[in-house]
Amino acid sequence: MAGYDEQIREIEDEIRKTQYNKATQYHIGLLKAKIARLREKKEGSGGGKKGSGYSVRKSGDATAVLVGFPSVGKSTILNKITNADSKVASYAFTTLTVIPGVMEFNHAKVQVLDVPGLIKGASSGAGMGREVLSVVRNADLIIFVTEPYSLAQVDVLREELYNANVRIDDAPPDVKIKKRERGGIDFSATVRLAKIDRVMIEGILREFSFDNASVVVRQDVSAEQLIDVIQGNRFYVRSLVVVNKADTADERQLALVRKAYPDAVVFSAERDSPEVLKRAIFARLHLIRVFLKEASKRADLSAPLIVREGCTVADVCSRLHRDFLRRFRNAKVWGRSAKFGGQVLPSSHALLDGDVVQINLR
Repeated sequence: MAGYDEQIREIEDEIRKTQYNKATQYHIGLLKAKIARLREKKEGSGGGKKGSGYSVRKSGDATAVLVGFPSVGKSTILNKITNADSKVASYAFTTLTVIPGVMEFNHAKVQVLDVPGLIKGASSGAGMGREVLSVVRNADLIIFVTEPYSLAQVDVLREELYNANVRIDDAPPDVKIKKRERGGIDFSATVRLAKIDRVMIEGILREFSFDNASVVVRQDVSAEQLIDVIQGNRFYVRSLVVVNKADTADERQLALVRKAYPDAVVFSAERDSPEVLKRAIFARLHLIRVFLKEASKRADLSAPLIVREGCTVADVCSRLHRDFLRRFRNAKVWGRSAKFGGQVLPSSHALLDGDVVQINLR
């Protein structure tokens, strides 16, 4: 019998040769499920084990990792925006381990990691790929670093990360699956499904031995997204593209860069101010500052609490002390999220950047 890699290649070839339309949608969906199942079996057998990986303790308010091919300037960028001293040279694979640094911006402390360069085939272990990917999976932000004349590298890196179960700039699909002892598949959808139908859902579930299950779909998901939910070992991470060495390109090439990646930071680590990149990283991490105030005292505007966008008063209470939420009476809020200064609000109130909060306890 053919090995797992050979079986996967055969099925991938079949998918490439099959024209996608309504008639072949079900067949292709099942083929993708078979590939995912084979990869799962391969990992379980030891053929796809990830290796020990690098040991990195997360610190600060968030963690970002610099990802790119060798010699695109990741180490230079790290040295520019943090307190690190990463070795820099003109030859490939200068960085052979994880180099951490701390970026300080808007009172936030962001841990930035420089990892060895990734290459095509990294998800299968090429060039220390598995070790690097073990770090990438646990980051809050992936910073893709490339050069003006090497934009295709970003697509290669995205594909390698996808094969390593990392989902870039996506959120977990809103699908709930619960196995049952008997009763077959109980299916319901709260939205109109255009990418998948009940027959395909049941076929994919049975490929993973879900013969009896309760399924609730609240989002128009694809076959790949359903497989992600079933396997449950996916990592959802934001990203930022940094096109480094902008000083090496002419205006025509830079125009093509901006057209291909309009949200990218076009940057020269050798020439530009690090504040440009720091600001973009801070914004992409969706961090906000919340200032704390004691009753009858002025707010401390020198040391804000750094939290994620969407943070509530309850989240602030939990960060301050484990008993605060239990003793919570109300909060007074000044800032953009309040209708007026000092508005009394409940623990469920969502805060915005720059808000001042006074927690009142029982």
